[in-house]
Amino acid sequence: MAEPRLTRHHRARLLQIWRSAGWPCRDGIEIDLLAAQWLCVHTTPEGRDTLRLTDAGIEVLADARRRGARELGAHDRLAQKFAEHLMRAGRIVWRELSLRAAIDAPPTGQPVPDQSPAVPTLWQDAGAGHAAPAGVWRIARPDLYSVRNTSVEAYLQPMVHEVKATRADLLSDLRHAAKRQAYQWLCSECHYVFPVAVARPEEIPEAFGVWVLHGSLEDGHFEQLRPARHARCTLPFAVWLALARATPLRSDSDIDSAQALLGDAGPGQS
Repeated sequence: MAEPRLTRHHRARLLQIWRSAGWPCRDGIEIDLLAAQWLCVHTTPEGRDTLRLTDAGIEVLADARRRGARELGAHDRLAQKFAEHLMRAGRIVWRELSLRAAIDAPPTGQPVPDQSPAVPTLWQDAGAGHAAPAGVWRIARPDLYSVRNTSVEAYLQPMVHEVKATRADLLSDLRHAAKRQAYQWLCSECHYVFPVAVARPEEIPEAFGVWVLHGSLEDGHFEQLRPARHARCTLPFAVWLALARATPLRSDSDIDSAQALLGDAGPGQS
């Protein structure tokens, strides 16, 4: 008998049973898992049936963790590599901030994820560069958020860079228009960053810039295939506060300068 196709529901149930006492739900998912011999029934001395993962079921979970670790590792390495590219260009960079952004209200009956029940009074501090929101806030978590290293607010040019290591991750992101709108509200320019084989520029919405990585994560280089549409953006007070409370990434030159201030002797010094 052929094994059932492993879906996220099967994987979630295996993990749930692994973490729990294994009380059965007796539904279709468990039938699939028992038929595939990823689960087995164990009867206690009191006559109660419980479920346990077989060696094959444990291997299914272990394989899913290995694949997830590989994908996450590639994403993180690509994000770090592009962050270093931005820092070399003189920008201050933050990773994975949680920022509140205003988006258009959805049609009646269609909820927006991360939606607040009402527009908060914080909107009065939004800044002159933003129009009043149509009704909802959304939590945005851009992979990279950066500003120019300048003391003049008008020159900050805040940017969002979304990093996608795989085509599946990119296509999933492109299905969420509200997510992209939240990014655009937070910055002057939005960009996608991905390996060159992942997608073509024309597959990305026109307002977004496109950066691609040529070569490997270790020794590859970035190329901008399309600039982003630029829009005036005055940072709202809430974003300023989030940046002040977060720690930006540090480049190697920053670390060397800080070490020098501590009085480390350089070459030829005593």
